Amino acid sequence: MSTDVTDKSPASAPPGGRGGAAGTGLLRLMLDGLRRNMRQYGMLIALGLIVVLFAVWTDGDLLLPRNVSNLVLQNSYILILAIGMMLVIIAGHIDLSVGSLTAFVGAFAAVLTVQHHVAWPVAVVLCLLMGAVAGSVQGFLIAYLGIPSFIVTLAGMLLFRGLTEILLKGQTLGPFPDGLQKIGNGFLPEVGPNTNYHNITLLLGLVLSVAVVWQEVRDRSRQQEFSLEVLPARLFLLKLVALVAAILALTLLLASYKGAPIVLLVLGVLVVGYGYVMRNAVFGRHIYAIGGNLPAAKLSGVKDKKVTFYVFLNMGVLAALAGLVVAARLNAASPKAGVNFELEAIASSFIGGASMSGGVGTVLGAIIGGLVLGVLNNGMNLLSVGTDWQQVIKGLALLVAVGFDVWNKRKSGS
Repeated sequence: MSTDVTDKSPASAPPGGRGGAAGTGLLRLMLDGLRRNMRQYGMLIALGLIVVLFAVWTDGDLLLPRNVSNLVLQNSYILILAIGMMLVIIAGHIDLSVGSLTAFVGAFAAVLTVQHHVAWPVAVVLCLLMGAVAGSVQGFLIAYLGIPSFIVTLAGMLLFRGLTEILLKGQTLGPFPDGLQKIGNGFLPEVGPNTNYHNITLLLGLVLSVAVVWQEVRDRSRQQEFSLEVLPARLFLLKLVALVAAILALTLLLASYKGAPIVLLVLGVLVVGYGYVMRNAVFGRHIYAIGGNLPAAKLSGVKDKKVTFYVFLNMGVLAALAGLVVAARLNAASPKAGVNFELEAIASSFIGGASMSGGVGTVLGAIIGGLVLGVLNNGMNLLSVGTDWQQVIKGLALLVAVGFDVWNKRKSGS
């Protein structure tokens, strides 16, 4: 006769057993969801921890409204470059020329507006066209002549840096017209009654919160229609609450100072636009395809050369925009501008979840990676950490991010 009388039926479960099992199941689902989206959620959690740590270490100085506004202004051009660099890396390439191209476009803008007195809106259009030409030339060499992107963009880095020196003759040139300066330093105007907050910024924050909730709910519904896995309802609700809380907290911080910077609106438009393209547009799907598996993409009819060409053309335009922003912020064009910008953009992409082998990454991930570096820089400056140790810490952060990507791939494969 068996002596094993263990009863696994629900009737023998202790009080609260069903609730405990449900709680355990929910926890398991949450952990599974986190594990499947480790690249995205992992860096988002890391960003939150870094903000909390530096807020404590700086006695709250990190989250002062003035400092948050400066954080946005100081890192806007890196975030713009990171968006374009993420697309380049997803396509399986690299671009080392963006820092020098940024400096060259800033110098070109200074020559047009300061020396030749060209109206600044016309100068902005010409500068963006110059970036498009530079990107298209590099894209043609890479896509249609088959020269490796590393070599082409390394040559571009040297070429554009030399052209910058030639244009500026080794000197700083400025100041820029007021309208152009506002691109890098300006804020939205104040309208409406005096509420001790910036009214337009508050309105934009509310609109953005509603838009984010609507988009998340819509994406979840579409995933359910196609029988795809979605987050559990409670975890999804927690995600919505966290997103709205973060948006409203940033809104209140900005609204209590001078309001939202103009460049933040530019950045927001880029994030929404490129995010949509990479998620929903055919062109975005093709970028993922050629980066993930080029032979299969060719067999599927993807015009890989055309896609690669437009990826680098796009990178040139975004580099030109970043050049205008940084020049406007400094109110002058300098031969030394843009130094190491390409490394910051590449690091932001990899920290934000891009894969060395291509085919993986998101626009939001690039922004998160750029913010991680930006908060590290700002926090260490507030703590008076030397530039030598700052380089060490940022290098370790990049190494950890790439190492985590390799580990995650091996674990997923096993």
